[in-house]
Amino acid sequence: MDAVLYAFNNNYPIFFTRPIRPFRFDYLDADLDLAFLKAPSGPPKSLTTLDGERSVGLAKELLWERLLFLLSLDGKAPLSGLCHSMRYNGDSLVCSNEYSKIFELRFGECVYFSDANTTGLVTQKSLDEHTYLCYDYIAFNKGGKHEIDYIFTDDDFVSEIWFFSSDRIDGNTPVRDACAVSTLTETQLLDFNYSETMARFKVLHEMESRGMKGQFAGGYTTAGNPKHYKFRTTSIRRQTYKCGVKIDPSESNVTIAKESTQSLLKLLPDASVAYDRFLRHL
Repeated sequence: MDAVLYAFNNNYPIFFTRPIRPFRFDYLDADLDLAFLKAPSGPPKSLTTLDGERSVGLAKELLWERLLFLLSLDGKAPLSGLCHSMRYNGDSLVCSNEYSKIFELRFGECVYFSDANTTGLVTQKSLDEHTYLCYDYIAFNKGGKHEIDYIFTDDDFVSEIWFFSSDRIDGNTPVRDACAVSTLTETQLLDFNYSETMARFKVLHEMESRGMKGQFAGGYTTAGNPKHYKFRTTSIRRQTYKCGVKIDPSESNVTIAKESTQSLLKLLPDASVAYDRFLRHL
């Protein structure tokens, strides 16, 4: 996201081997107006939590798509999604697909953000254990009909739980699946106590400890309390992304990006003027 913002603000070309979309549940501030980009407008989205309603703005993924689309129209994303690896040999950056070299370029300055399949531009600064942002997607086979959108736990393992209309069922279904967000070390990723199975168990624990229950079972206990079915879940997949890697530039004309997302967002209104010839038609 930051690389796309920086390229857009400075009218620079952007090169990447694998586009990393913002997390589908990352949102911008509710008061951020992006009408100048012809972005979808309307009242702020409201998330239902166990502590009340929470207002959020446009999904970061939608802004990422709009900016990359405008960069592409202006010829600033020349490799699109065709490149699988990039290698800097001290003179030029060689870009290749799965089979052969597809592009080679020389540059005066490179502003580096991150790219897992690029070599020669930066070196790792330390051998400290890496941390990973981990997304565990969980299917609710029973008990997935509820109105809660978000739970925050303030724990590194399953720190956030996002509920969303199930992708497994066509249409806007009331059945909800979940995505658990964790920050884990390399050691923890190999530990069963932090596995997909344990993430699924913790999601259920966090839900039940907050009073969430499965479907009404149609009966009552001897104390007069309604009976509910237990939640029944399965793990769908786990996605991990390395984060917090300390790096140094390998060459004098390579700069490590340091701008914050918020500072880059503030520059968008002025930068968008250069793309007015495209925006006027949207």
